[in-house]
Amino acid sequence: MAGGRSRAAGQDTAREASVAERDEGAVGEVAGGGPRTDPGSEVTLRPQSLMLTFLGNFVLGGDVCVYSGSIIEVFGRTGVGEHATRSTLTRMVGRGLLQRRREGRRMYFGLTDRAAAILRDGEHRIWKQGAVNDDWDGTWTLLAFSLPESSQRQRHDLRSQLTWAGFGPLIGGLWIAPGHADVTAITADRELGSHVRVFRSTADPATDIPRMVHETWDLATPAAGYAAFLDRWSAFADGRDATGVDELAVKLRLLTEWLQIVRADPHLPIQHLPADWPAAAAEDVFRRADARVDAASRALAEELLETAPLRG
Repeated sequence: MAGGRSRAAGQDTAREASVAERDEGAVGEVAGGGPRTDPGSEVTLRPQSLMLTFLGNFVLGGDVCVYSGSIIEVFGRTGVGEHATRSTLTRMVGRGLLQRRREGRRMYFGLTDRAAAILRDGEHRIWKQGAVNDDWDGTWTLLAFSLPESSQRQRHDLRSQLTWAGFGPLIGGLWIAPGHADVTAITADRELGSHVRVFRSTADPATDIPRMVHETWDLATPAAGYAAFLDRWSAFADGRDATGVDELAVKLRLLTEWLQIVRADPHLPIQHLPADWPAAAAEDVFRRADARVDAASRALAEELLETAPLRG
């Protein structure tokens, strides 16, 4: 999303992604059965991470709420049991991400505005921003902040938001991100806004940008994520490992895993990354794997999901 993202949405997106990483009930086995053999099933994913993927792909933009029983059925296909699914739905209601509505004996769940903003951020990162920053114009966003030592909570929140937005710590309280990074949520924050200063600039020709990139950002983590993704999904994208797969389960696992990887990537200019940077190859595999299951997964979701108009 561009600079129109609200202060609350910017803060909540970072926080909810962090919560999803800590959420209890890792998915590794089918409820009541043995390990899944679908592509990507060997990866530990959290129920809330899968739930956000489910909501972003099959509920966002539909102005509907979904019957809990059909959500449970969908999640059973990914290896998430009924108890874990119900607990995830309840926690997300408590966090203001879902609203629930009873129709007779049935409980339905729909998105809140807060959840919609978070999901659109993920949609933007996957389908619009992409994994490769190959159109950088040479501009950097510099953000300087000064907070008293007593403001530990604000300092932690600010660093979390900066990391989420692709910033890295250049030196002291000066952080840097490529391009025109969106800092609307930070500058509009009444607690933080008065403590930050933001500049757009270009580097002097004498600056060793590749060295700065290596010293400022953790490149090993996203590189390892892309490499592991290639190992897990290349065969499926190429048309192998396709016998008897559950397209809906594969779709949810594929997108959940991919979003976690691209969110760990600060999206640095490709010309200042190692020549063997694996993002482009991984993104090609992701898109080809998604193309293999997209139509079938949507048909399955339409068949399985019982919906009602969203109200309130």
